[in-house]
Amino acid sequence: MIRLQKALADAGMASRRAAEKLILQGSVTVNGKVVTQLGTKVDPARDIIAVQGQLARPKRHVYLAMNKPRGYLCTRKDPENRATVGELLPEEWQSLHTVGRLDLESEGLLFLTNDGEFSLRLTHPRYGVRKIYVVRVIGRLESRQIARFLHGLESEGEVLKADRVKLLSANNSHSIVELELSQGRNREVRRLFESLGYQVSDLQRVQIGSIRLGQLQAGRWRFLSDSEVKSLLHQQPGGREIASSSTPNRKP
Repeated sequence: MIRLQKALADAGMASRRAAEKLILQGSVTVNGKVVTQLGTKVDPARDIIAVQGQLARPKRHVYLAMNKPRGYLCTRKDPENRATVGELLPEEWQSLHTVGRLDLESEGLLFLTNDGEFSLRLTHPRYGVRKIYVVRVIGRLESRQIARFLHGLESEGEVLKADRVKLLSANNSHSIVELELSQGRNREVRRLFESLGYQVSDLQRVQIGSIRLGQLQAGRWRFLSDSEVKSLLHQQPGGREIASSSTPNRKP
């Protein structure tokens, strides 16, 4: 049993807040009776729910993990006709939205879904879902420099901070760094390195929460398993549980 407003949101009839207004306005019926009580519990599999006569049918949620290639935008359509991640999916899933974003030149793990609650859980800063990136920058970096990420650096009026940082390699031409973040700020990885005067040449997200990119090839996708979705929805802020990656279901 779930709250009526959640059932309406799950069916794609309205957001939860808008669903509450519809209920209070007397626009919603359950088994033919008008319901105006917000706390009403329903069983979407058994009860007949309608909004102004239109049936609210439960929507099947889809959860995908993709290895986003460089050169693709995390949007449905681009006014400049640049490539978008939607072009890598079957036609019937063009309505899926990305959970967060990776910029045009970044690559790596990206989730797509039609479940708004799932998206909120993984992107809102209050949940603190950690993401791990492997970054290649031009020039030699020293450990003492990137250690400043742990204390926080100011960029464009915001304080950006890493939860964990590790220098994997460094020479005079380039350096490779692994870092873990949970703030969810716009372009935060690139801005962290820019604040130290370094240019990022390659940026790959390799993990979100407990889910790793693994061997998923660029441009390919797979379904998230029920256990993976559950682990993401119920993971505690800052959780460090590591789940093994799984084999792609199919090639787009």
